Amino acid sequence: MTTTAVTHIASLVTNDPSLGNGTPLGLIQDAAVVIDGDRIVWTGESSKAPATDNVLDAAGRAVIPGFVDSHSHLVFAGDRTQEFNARMSGQPYRAGGIRTTVAATRAASDEELSANVARYLAEALRQGTTTFETKSGYGLTVEDEARALRIAARHTDEVTYLGAHIVSPDYADDPAGYVDLVTGPMLEACAPHARWIDVFCEQGAFDGDQARAILTAGRAKGLHPRIHANQLTYGPGVQLAVELDAASADHCTHLTDADVDALGQGDTVATLLPGAEFSTRATWPDARRLLDAGATVALSTDCNPGSSFTSSMPFCVALAVRDMGMTPDEAIWSATAGGAAALRRPDIGRITPGARADLVLLDAPSHVHLAYRPGVPLVGAVWRSGQRVV
Repeated sequence: MTTTAVTHIASLVTNDPSLGNGTPLGLIQDAAVVIDGDRIVWTGESSKAPATDNVLDAAGRAVIPGFVDSHSHLVFAGDRTQEFNARMSGQPYRAGGIRTTVAATRAASDEELSANVARYLAEALRQGTTTFETKSGYGLTVEDEARALRIAARHTDEVTYLGAHIVSPDYADDPAGYVDLVTGPMLEACAPHARWIDVFCEQGAFDGDQARAILTAGRAKGLHPRIHANQLTYGPGVQLAVELDAASADHCTHLTDADVDALGQGDTVATLLPGAEFSTRATWPDARRLLDAGATVALSTDCNPGSSFTSSMPFCVALAVRDMGMTPDEAIWSATAGGAAALRRPDIGRITPGARADLVLLDAPSHVHLAYRPGVPLVGAVWRSGQRVV
């Protein structure tokens, strides 16, 4: 394998507080990174970089870890432009819009669904996302959920079974029967293709008892819990997530003091999805409150055709800084190391020896420009597993 050094980096975000300026970002000024195969093998000051087979001069630009998008819904078909237009014209968001995508997804071929996933992943990669999680949840039959997971697994290892997205229209009059399906035959068919299990614990979807039954059944099959929690209103989702050691509680928009304390004291990551609030004109999550309580916070796109149709992590960073009380440093950490924590992946989201070589070269001298210059395409180059892909 050949070695490559990226040198003369104006500002390097390592996410290792033992390096550089000692902050959580571990910033190193006038830095270099050495890649060997698919791993980082050295970071430090550019003047001290070891000899390598290849050298790329960053010419005074910044380097950050690849973004880790830990929450997306990419296996879908169809379009919900009319729903978005209606919301922007004053109609409130409700979870029932998912049914529109379910019908379109069931009707689509495997090839169409896989092409859609590839399209949105390429879009995200151009914006610096090197790791992503994605879910099922738009099939809601045994066959369609298993099919969605098989397709997702062609594109990522971070696959989540979300048969409990909403109660299937086929079981509209028998929600208990649908929970039995999700925890029985559907789980049997889907577990071999997933790492995670998720549930939308919300009014109009699944209540706390149903969510506990679903996540507990999934855990018995070797799937680790995640949960859509407290998005539309206050509810039991966050407390349930901490109780079950879920890797993440996602959305976290409506939180009691007890919810915040639980997240601050537990290992469950609070994953905030500002694209959803932007696209639904909903209340912004209070990231400042969570951070001040000691919670680990991740940022993610929630890319889906209904409530957050964006694949741009830079956009979410800018929203988090502008509207959710985060500093630029906190937002970039949450979009990289925070996402890695939400996936319980110590090998990504940082630029330190031994980590996977996922790097983003920005056409800017500092990571702060991601919030300072919102909407501007600042990603100049991307490496994933040591290979330059953009």
